[in-house]
Amino acid sequence: MTAHLTRIKSRLSIHAHRKVRGLLEGEYAAIHAGRGIDFNDLREYVRGDDVKDIDWKASARSRQLLVKRYVAERKHTVLLCVSTGRSMAALAGVGSAAVPTSKRELAVFVAGVTGYLAVQHGDLVGLVHGDAARRHVSRPGSGELHLERLLGTVHDAIGPEGPPGDLTALLRHVVRTIRRRTILLVVTDEPAVTEEQAMLLRRLAAQHEVLYLTVGDLDPTTPVMAGQRLLDVDAGAEVPAWLRRDPQLRRELATLVDDQALEMRRRLDQLGIVQEQVRDLDGAVTAVFRMLERHRHARRR
Repeated sequence: MTAHLTRIKSRLSIHAHRKVRGLLEGEYAAIHAGRGIDFNDLREYVRGDDVKDIDWKASARSRQLLVKRYVAERKHTVLLCVSTGRSMAALAGVGSAAVPTSKRELAVFVAGVTGYLAVQHGDLVGLVHGDAARRHVSRPGSGELHLERLLGTVHDAIGPEGPPGDLTALLRHVVRTIRRRTILLVVTDEPAVTEEQAMLLRRLAAQHEVLYLTVGDLDPTTPVMAGQRLLDVDAGAEVPAWLRRDPQLRRELATLVDDQALEMRRRLDQLGIVQEQVRDLDGAVTAVFRMLERHRHARRR
């Protein structure tokens, strides 16, 4: 088994509590349950058929009740939409091992968990990724080998020397190029949703099932990182050590991050989009399943 999926499977087995097992065994598919929309043929009405399926015009012509039959949709398409700008090469949070995780590793992991669940249920998985300079689409496919290739593409597209991220351009690209209805997972590290992004997400949510995962930044004032050299990937400059030791700065930074998270959740809630944030590998699996669970209940309301 190749590297990315091996890591994902090992962490899924660690988190295999009741909720995770349930989702792996079928609750995920139930999120998107429903009959197909492709018309197949007509047949005579029998007791127990849904009245909504009656074709009244055809029934009037034939003088007997006829119901429409549809082709069942057996496969869904999950589209991983990952922002791969250079900021994704920076560090994320510090987990239980007291070692910071790269945002690139987290982005690959959460996309991989979602993709693996889809593959396990026979669904197709595709990828759209990009930065300020370019955008790329990988066609949907099935199987673990195909998913591994997609995750490798995301991993290789992210680097500290690459172009900056541009989520707006990436969402605009999805709006223009993706016509088939999908389950769209957006993975980004942008801390806020702009007006244009909100407009694009509203358009996408009208066509697709949109899920939104944010990869959080490392808190440079965390004590675990004291004494270590930190670089701002976007600015290309070192974060001064004296700033990182300032207790007032630590409080102000924590308040800013919390306020941004609350505002993002508020805006996405208004759009009917379920959002979660991940900061380290310890909480990544829980965040993905919490997102899927919230989305499943939101669709039932």
